[in-house]
Amino acid sequence: MTYLRLDLMPKLQSIMRRRFLARTNVLAFLFAVVFVFLCVRYLPERECQSNRQTSGSKLKHRLIALILSSPDNLERRNTIRKTWLAEHDATVKHFFVIGTQDILPEQRNTLQSEKQKFDDLLLLPRLQDSYGTLTKKVLHTLKAVHEHYDFDYLLKCDDDSYVLVHKILKELDKWQSKGTKRELYWGFFNGRAQVKRSGPWKETDWILCDYYLPYAVGGGYILSYNLVEFIAKNADILKLHNSEDVSVGLWLAPLANIERKHDVRFDTEYRSRGCSNQYIITHKLTVQNMLSMHDYYQTSLGALCPKEFRNRMSYQYNWTVPPSQCCNRQSSIP
Repeated sequence: MTYLRLDLMPKLQSIMRRRFLARTNVLAFLFAVVFVFLCVRYLPERECQSNRQTSGSKLKHRLIALILSSPDNLERRNTIRKTWLAEHDATVKHFFVIGTQDILPEQRNTLQSEKQKFDDLLLLPRLQDSYGTLTKKVLHTLKAVHEHYDFDYLLKCDDDSYVLVHKILKELDKWQSKGTKRELYWGFFNGRAQVKRSGPWKETDWILCDYYLPYAVGGGYILSYNLVEFIAKNADILKLHNSEDVSVGLWLAPLANIERKHDVRFDTEYRSRGCSNQYIITHKLTVQNMLSMHDYYQTSLGALCPKEFRNRMSYQYNWTVPPSQCCNRQSSIP
């Protein structure tokens, strides 16, 4: 009997190993099903994506659009969804970016309901959403997007900006078809903005020069992937100033091989220059302004304005002179 038991031991061990592996596979499958359910039901979409992509690959998009918003701006977000985001392009991924630290329980519940309905919120739980944290908000957002997505270009804008996404994509195709190996920093640039010494945007520790370094103003600008990657990977050692657009210009100032593309079709300053049918991005719009602009754009087959008008003059950036002389406004420029 002892001999028979010893003879059967390898077979018994083999059977036990197969049964153990089968049970392990079943448990792993059940765990995966439960995880996916909980992930979709409770976790932010970007976190679910990172866990589903266990192979190390990232979702790839032609353009990531980051629209900075605040917890209570639901009407603005819905207006953008109904207007310039209404025509879905599979190569474009958008997020409304909101800081959620210290918000009220009812605000949190509203945002969670909105997220479940639209799945386009990027919530930053460690950021208190305020004007004073805008630079940190942009930095955290660039880090999160770089970590979880692959893309060619990134658009940053505000929730009071109207963007012609299809024109952005066409311009990017044109720029890329030139075959340049340069990185793209595209927007409406300012090089002679004096450092703020008072007011909400004052800088108490700016010691570099009398003017801010050239930067694309914050109502809307575009960065190529490698520029976003540089910022994301060096986020822990970058200096943060009050103005997020000034900070981005500062962070990218020493980099080589950048094309800083100044474009008068970006009406993205702190105050709109008016309305021009040439504009690609228009900043500082009310909800009603945005609805009216979109309705007219649809019915007129491509015009933004029933009647073009100008509130203030524009300029072509002169890169051949010092920044303090760069930006002379002229009436002939839209």
